[in-house]
Amino acid sequence: MSTIPDAAELAAGPGPPPGGGSIARNTAIFSAATGVSRIAGLAREIVAASYFGTTAAASAFTIAYLVPNLIANLFANAVLSAAFVPVFTDLLQRERKEEALRLARTLFWVMLIALGAITLVFILAAGVVLPLLTGAKFNGATNTLTVGLSRVLFPVVLLLGLNGLLLGILQSYDRFTIQAISPAVWNLVTIVLLVVLRSRFHGEHRIYALAIGILAATGVQFLMALAALRRIDFDLKFSFDWHDPRVKQVFALMLPIMIGLGIVNLDQLINSLFGTLVSAEAPRAIDNAFRLYMLPQGLFSVAVATVLFPTLSRMASRRDPTSMRRAVGVGMRQINLLLIPAATFMIVLTTPIVRLVYQRGQFTPHSTHLASIALFWFAFSLPFGGVNLLLTRTFFAVQRPWIPTRLAAMNIVVDIIVSIGLYKPLGIAGLIIGTVAANVVMTVLQLIRLREGFNGRLEGAHTTMITARIALASALLAGASWAVWYLLDHLLGRSLPAQIASVGGAAAAGLWLYSRAVLAMRVPEAHQVNRLIRAQLGRV
Repeated sequence: MSTIPDAAELAAGPGPPPGGGSIARNTAIFSAATGVSRIAGLAREIVAASYFGTTAAASAFTIAYLVPNLIANLFANAVLSAAFVPVFTDLLQRERKEEALRLARTLFWVMLIALGAITLVFILAAGVVLPLLTGAKFNGATNTLTVGLSRVLFPVVLLLGLNGLLLGILQSYDRFTIQAISPAVWNLVTIVLLVVLRSRFHGEHRIYALAIGILAATGVQFLMALAALRRIDFDLKFSFDWHDPRVKQVFALMLPIMIGLGIVNLDQLINSLFGTLVSAEAPRAIDNAFRLYMLPQGLFSVAVATVLFPTLSRMASRRDPTSMRRAVGVGMRQINLLLIPAATFMIVLTTPIVRLVYQRGQFTPHSTHLASIALFWFAFSLPFGGVNLLLTRTFFAVQRPWIPTRLAAMNIVVDIIVSIGLYKPLGIAGLIIGTVAANVVMTVLQLIRLREGFNGRLEGAHTTMITARIALASALLAGASWAVWYLLDHLLGRSLPAQIASVGGAAAAGLWLYSRAVLAMRVPEAHQVNRLIRAQLGRV
């Protein structure tokens, strides 16, 4: 069985701290590759928004995609992020590669059978399940469209679940390239099929082109991961070794992790389902805002957590709490360095950002107004969501999944209570404020529990001091960005090139002032990034 450190063991053993520069370098590489994917994703959202806006058909797609996407994330992330990687990595660390590969093969075939069955059952039951999830603002035709779209989309559960396992294997070998670039391919395939197939349908049924594109793109993504595995001499020959204790260990870890990740992913589902009580447009407006919110989240916090997770798992395997403590501290400060200014920029220029990205075709000024409300409040949650992701991965790395699971349950209760209390008087804003409150509570509870696990030592004072400097620099960014945007907006007007110039100029001015400020205030992580950029420019 694997060695699982308890709280006392984690706080006791000595070990050299990991190099912050190494973490910064790996994160920068992953972020750059992910950046291409996120830009492609933004292009997909722009095309879809121009075709469908915040219409009832677009909201039907949002609801139809939420359920399979929730279940797919549940299974994919449970294996990829928590249950599988620590166990697989531990076997590799002990030079037991054949056992590790046998474990992966067994899990692949188990998931193929289980997720295939779940997919089939849901496709048959969609006509009963989906109408239960929509509110009074959805009429009969919209409900019928929602059911049909869900049947097209639900096979992504099987494909993404298997893809998550394959990416977990690649992660354990520190192979992050496919995970970073395959979403870009996914988005490009989706865009091409959306444009090509849209004319084949009529009226509201044109939204089927988007569903078909997503299903096909997910299949391409799975094939890319499968091809990448051949480079590490891995095959998927049939294996069903139930006597392997590691199989039982993974499934024992999966239960709390699935519950925890399911609870966390329920947040987006809650926002959209409660949105159907606000208006038929609200679910899609919230989803449009969520995509913009996830752009910096995916570029920065997901990159930090993804790069650190296998490293944290190896540290836990060799009982090296000093290195873990240092790695978590560096990760939190990196996330704050990148997400606090991103959140600030979103808050001060919410409407110009949404207008620039989405407002064309069927996405009207009214749609911009609705999405802007959601994005404004989502921005407050941005740094907390990033830190939450890292802390949750830390608990998973030490194979203590029930801790974040219990905390996630409290998180969702907070979200539901606040959303129920505020959606009637505040509409969309009330729903997103529930998300913000839940993320703040989750961050505080995870920090308290993790600090206890490290016997009261988590570099908290140092991180707080650095975060205060980052917040001050972000305030300077806010003032500079708004002033530059206001000036350029009045000088240039609202044409598309003018909006690109005004929002882009505001971002450039704010970023320049922010970077000068954090370097002048001697934020270590800022100097790491600065050195990394200078080194890359020197090589060029």
